[in-house]
Amino acid sequence: MRETCNTWKLLEKGPARTIFIFFLLFFAGYICSHFIDTSIGGATLKVFLNSKKQEIKLDCSILKQNKSCPAISPAKFQTTDDRNGSCPDYFRWIHEDLRPWKATGITSEMIERAKSKADFRLVILNGRVYIEKYRKPFQTRDVFTWWGILQLLRKYPGRLPDLELMFNCGDKPAIRSSDYPQQPNAAVPPPLFQYCGNGWSLSIVFPDWSFWGWPEINIKPWEALSKELREANKKSRWIEREPYAFWKGNPSTSPTRQDLMKCNPTDHQDWKVRAYDQDWRRETQQGFKQSDLAKQCTNRYKIYVEGRGWSVSQKYIMACDSMTLFVKPQYYDFTTRSLIPMYHYWPIRGDDLCRRIKFAVDWGNIYKQEAQGIGRAASNFIEEELKMDYVYDYMFNLLNEYSKLLKYKPTIPKGAIEFCSETMACPANGLVKKFMMDSMVKFPALTSPCTIPPPFDPHALQAFLKEKEETLKQVEAMEKKS
Repeated sequence: MRETCNTWKLLEKGPARTIFIFFLLFFAGYICSHFIDTSIGGATLKVFLNSKKQEIKLDCSILKQNKSCPAISPAKFQTTDDRNGSCPDYFRWIHEDLRPWKATGITSEMIERAKSKADFRLVILNGRVYIEKYRKPFQTRDVFTWWGILQLLRKYPGRLPDLELMFNCGDKPAIRSSDYPQQPNAAVPPPLFQYCGNGWSLSIVFPDWSFWGWPEINIKPWEALSKELREANKKSRWIEREPYAFWKGNPSTSPTRQDLMKCNPTDHQDWKVRAYDQDWRRETQQGFKQSDLAKQCTNRYKIYVEGRGWSVSQKYIMACDSMTLFVKPQYYDFTTRSLIPMYHYWPIRGDDLCRRIKFAVDWGNIYKQEAQGIGRAASNFIEEELKMDYVYDYMFNLLNEYSKLLKYKPTIPKGAIEFCSETMACPANGLVKKFMMDSMVKFPALTSPCTIPPPFDPHALQAFLKEKEETLKQVEAMEKKS
């Protein structure tokens, strides 16, 4: 007893007391930060945040037993912070894409009218995914789109509402707005999810399949590839790069790309363009040695030009720190409507292509700091606002806002098949399996998705679009003076 009292007297003052208090605070903080509330069946449980216990593992043994998805979905986790900040500004376009159905809502009849344009129907019920296939899209676009949605459910288990949607995996919008004039008693357009839209369509724009990988051409999942691109930028300072505009791709997919190939240097003229034909068949045979995107950040300028329609290459090009030259794109994906000309990119009209590109390159080589700033602004946008967390949050917010418009309770279609990570990844092989495993969400999020910003103020939106048009006119005026 005397020894115990002496010990406490030592702790009452001096360094020993400080160390003891620090230990208590550290231990208390550790316990608090490693416990969260988990809601399962209405009961609140304390769950110890041990990574091994919380990991959502892939259970391939389930398929060997009954060839079906696990009977119990991952538990719904109560987040540690429901105020995870506002989403990037481009999330506002969710409201615009869903505006055609704001007044009427979406009925099952409207969904059925989209079937003729859809590649598949997707239904989410009680956190489980059912897919009815109609047509086989190009390569594995549909497969990795399904995979991405399944990973969203792993990231935010139990938090997505019941819903039903139709999806088209093409490069061009399939629903023309001119077929559905905004008039009293006019037919309401069928809702259709796609990877892109344009000014003459009514697409509900959704992140594309390549965020989870494109195995046919060995493009890695975005989380890994974006890191490689950032590392490539560190190895190649802008001022030390080749002072030309670089492009590499398949020129046969559009007349504009074919025109771009004519801008390559000749004995008589150098338009400051270095454009290369990417032979994907040869690349596949030779192990993709000449198509590593992280090795293509070597020029001060890079060109984005569409193919048959919208091109998935845009984010890879913008991530290079190079000043990106946009050759008058007609289409947009879920992020690009918020990009600003002469801040994120240099706009190039489609006519007189070689001369316009040369003017942009010459301007950048004179005004190096400004050109480098445009390239860096694009890379910052990609690095900060196109993280996979935001890709998932865009999907989450879009699907939630969409589900609010449904005027009926979805049911499982007769021809639908249940999909889960096990049914997709376990039987897969080659690069398909590798990319699935590399992009698989292994832990549920402990924070809520970001909060979607309110819709655009109509006057502010018109002012934003007008400002973009004015900037394009200013660039054209600069070109004419040259």
